[in-house]
Amino acid sequence: MQKILIVEDDAHIAALLNQMLQEAGYETFVAFDGKMAMALFDSLRPNLVITDLVMPQVGGKELCHYIRSRNNNALIIMLTALSNTEDVVQGLDAGADDYMIKPFRMPELLARVRALLRRAEQADEHQVIVLADLVLNLDTKETFRNNESIKLTATEFRLLEFLMRHKGRLKTRAEILEEVWGMSFDPATNVVDVYINYLRNKIDKPFEKKLLHTQVGLGFIMKE
Repeated sequence: MQKILIVEDDAHIAALLNQMLQEAGYETFVAFDGKMAMALFDSLRPNLVITDLVMPQVGGKELCHYIRSRNNNALIIMLTALSNTEDVVQGLDAGADDYMIKPFRMPELLARVRALLRRAEQADEHQVIVLADLVLNLDTKETFRNNESIKLTATEFRLLEFLMRHKGRLKTRAEILEEVWGMSFDPATNVVDVYINYLRNKIDKPFEKKLLHTQVGLGFIMKE
């Protein structure tokens, strides 16, 4: 479950945000000032922070700087009653990913939350996929296991990418053949088994922990 930290000194607004986000399926936590938010951020490591700009003790901009200084990928939505361009730019420059001007509509804020979290998931997906010590970089087409570079052919890379995108889920030969080779299932072909063997020799055989598993008569699965 994704965690959201709400930082808002207005108890009424904080309660409304908390209820809305919990009903949407998020795990929520509330801080009533920036100093409290720093402590909660360090202990909780939330996926997203919704913070007011003007708060007692530590303001929203200072909180943004603090979060970014922790080298954290948490997303930040800043809420502000200050609508001039300079304030908005300063908030974004401090590290906020998005902003909303008060008063705002709760459904719109929820839509912004979903959009930011969805984009973050897609960005992660487009860059690297990790399973244990196996790392697949989709941008550079590089593969590493235990920090050792593994050379894969284009077909082996496509096969590994498909299996790792669906790690923890069993994939049949028919599904693999269709997704990786673009072919309808042919019971006479053993191309899937041949390339599974090629892949296993490169990513599993040299290492103690096995990640590519066969379920006899069913298919293949990537898991620890």
